[in-house]
Amino acid sequence: MQILTKIEDLRKELSVFRRNGQRIGLVPTMGYLHAGHLSLVNVAKENADVVVMSIFVNPTQFGPNEDLARYPRDFARDERLARECGVDFIFYPEVPEMYPEPFFTYIVNEQMAQVLCGVSRQIHFRGVTTIVAKLFNIVQPDVAVFGQKDAQQAIIIRQMVADLNFPIRIIVAPTVRESDGLALSSRNVYLSPEERRQAPVIYSALTKARAAVRDGMNSATEINKLIRSTIATASLARIDYIEIVDDRTLTSVEIVEPGTFVAVAVYYGQTRLIDNIYLKER
Repeated sequence: MQILTKIEDLRKELSVFRRNGQRIGLVPTMGYLHAGHLSLVNVAKENADVVVMSIFVNPTQFGPNEDLARYPRDFARDERLARECGVDFIFYPEVPEMYPEPFFTYIVNEQMAQVLCGVSRQIHFRGVTTIVAKLFNIVQPDVAVFGQKDAQQAIIIRQMVADLNFPIRIIVAPTVRESDGLALSSRNVYLSPEERRQAPVIYSALTKARAAVRDGMNSATEINKLIRSTIATASLARIDYIEIVDDRTLTSVEIVEPGTFVAVAVYYGQTRLIDNIYLKER
């Protein structure tokens, strides 16, 4: 495994594989790796000959009062886990390498970035689409793998690839969870012991909603009420949003149809957790 910090060095290394007709896979991350990230690497290995993992805490997707400064970082641990998992290259650039001054150009999805997490994190997806587009141009992967836990992000990126004609296959891998159902996230380390004990109520609420749909409930309003009342049993939980949407447009639906999923964001103290589940697969 090689660790590269410069764009031109990575491009030079990957050009050899590209000339030999080998497929390149990309797994973009912000580091502080967990089993969810490593599952994305395994999917990339199944679909590519060479796997590049980027580790970059992207400043443009953090708002002024968000956790950029304290976002968890442990590159030595990340390096060990990536090596053990079979990553071929870690791309680990500094901020000036990715955002040389002056920097003026951003990619914006004007519709999908303004709903769900975009309501409270208004510049977040502008930063996500911009950094991912930059990584696509740097790495020029054949496939890129993202996690279903960040469903809105994955859908926006897939739309960007279609709209801007990137010749890249986007693969969305299943959410990896703890044994009690809590979706793996680097931000889980922020939770106090009692918050961590209560956090699985999120997944419990989502699975109750899916079971209700299987039993015949199809009203988005009623499903929303069911989820809200379940999460409310956790005294420390504060709901940011519960939205039931179409998986192609992220528009709200009134009746559950194929392609409908529910997305939630819940605060425990200052820690904001997101999760989602399909109510009916497309």
